[in-house]
Amino acid sequence: MQSSFLSRLLLASSLCGSLPLLQNAAAQEVPADYSAVLKTLNKKGDFKDNVLKVNIPRNDLKVTVDGVATPTPFGFGGWVSLTKGQGGMQVMMGDLVLLEKEVNPVMSALLDHGLEVTALHNHFFWTQPPVYFMHIHGYGKAVDLANQIKPALDLIGRGTPAAAGGTNPAPPGKPTLDTARIARIVGHEGEENGAVYKITVGRPDLDVKEMGATINARMGLNTWAAFVGTNEDAAVAGDVAMLESEVTPTLKALRGHGLDVVAIHNHMTNSRPVIIFLHYWGRGPAEKLATGFKAALDELGKGGTK
Repeated sequence: MQSSFLSRLLLASSLCGSLPLLQNAAAQEVPADYSAVLKTLNKKGDFKDNVLKVNIPRNDLKVTVDGVATPTPFGFGGWVSLTKGQGGMQVMMGDLVLLEKEVNPVMSALLDHGLEVTALHNHFFWTQPPVYFMHIHGYGKAVDLANQIKPALDLIGRGTPAAAGGTNPAPPGKPTLDTARIARIVGHEGEENGAVYKITVGRPDLDVKEMGATINARMGLNTWAAFVGTNEDAAVAGDVAMLESEVTPTLKALRGHGLDVVAIHNHMTNSRPVIIFLHYWGRGPAEKLATGFKAALDELGKGGTK
């Protein structure tokens, strides 16, 4: 599918990683054990809301969704996060972005080193190349968790053109959208990352715990929408974090506004209350897409379980 914004996207950001999850989260000094994690993994990250988030973007991939060239921040920025749990141990969660050929080698590397795989699924339809997302879980000392996950991370990107020293991605761009208008419709401000405008909303109404750790937006408990394109011809993709009772109303809201639901699944296996996630995709005027996302957002938190 060709579009008026396809040529712009081909010049958009592919160098950028996953976006910061909370605009108003103040940066904190990185604790020594978390600094050791970043050094062990040789990755960049930040420490906010008592969570270390390590970025694992797939800048080596050039992905199209339904024929539309999509920059990495549109939904292909993997991550791993750590936060303090009970007994001085750390809880680790993450979402790895994988090609089909990488799925089982990475899974074996995780399992062989004592980590858990809690979900494997798609986030999109019509992707070229096909891309899958693997959610992970670990519990232990920070440096041990880093050493456990490193063999799996070392397998990601092997043999892709960027990893083999191929052509560098296109230089970063800027959104060609009326981002202020989108923010007003949704009721939340977002952040620009190259050509992508992303709005992330946590679930502060829910008290989700995992082995003594608070699971917040930076640990993956969030709802988001990523926009790219022009005001007249845009694409949106995102994820919605729901209680079981919110699933059907949210689905009706998305479908009622013409957005495609592409996946419904879990990300975490031991957390209470149970959280269900869904992924969606849409094409059309940015205002219409933002209105559809807002309708889904309005179905969340209506008397939710604390």
